[in-house]
Amino acid sequence: MLRIVIAEDHTIIRKGLIQILKEEIQNLEIGEAANIIELNQLLHHEKWDMVISDISMPGRSGMDNLKQIKDLYPNLPVLMISIHPEEQYAIRSLKGGANGYITKDSATEELLLAVKTILSGHKYISATLAEHLAKHLSQKERGGLPHETLSDREFDVLKMITSGKTVSEIAKDLSLSATTISTYRSRILEKMHMRTNAELTQYAVSQGIA
Repeated sequence: MLRIVIAEDHTIIRKGLIQILKEEIQNLEIGEAANIIELNQLLHHEKWDMVISDISMPGRSGMDNLKQIKDLYPNLPVLMISIHPEEQYAIRSLKGGANGYITKDSATEELLLAVKTILSGHKYISATLAEHLAKHLSQKERGGLPHETLSDREFDVLKMITSGKTVSEIAKDLSLSATTISTYRSRILEKMHMRTNAELTQYAVSQGIA
């Protein structure tokens, strides 16, 4: 019996993923988690063969939780799924220990292939992600891009700032204090050698991360 946990807070998307898997994989048991707490409870109390997790989950950063999962269950494969394009979070996910990354837009075509590839002991890297990895390595050799110096949490805050959210809105979304978010903002500006949110937004748009 193959046992997979799907962590996704949107019920319709979660049920859609389940349907795709159950139509093609026999002897499959699926655990469902609508938030990070439910996911961690399932992982703590039962044994699973794989986790499929949304990168944006209520209550905690998906990247933070990925690192916790890999710390506690280093041999448990994790496939990250997200609404964000591959160039925004895929490389960070792989660096964080994920075994693969797919977007929700591509889930219908790629989910089964990604699951089978990962369960066979390999990482799942799509053709477009392979291109991004090659570009990333090339840019790294030239010194890298400013946003690549940010931590995962700082990158999350950058994304929210450039989407137009206020400090208080970001603090609420990430369950942090406004003071902490302001500190993150200051670090982001310093690391990226910028002075205003407008500069950050212009940069994010130019790099396709806004």
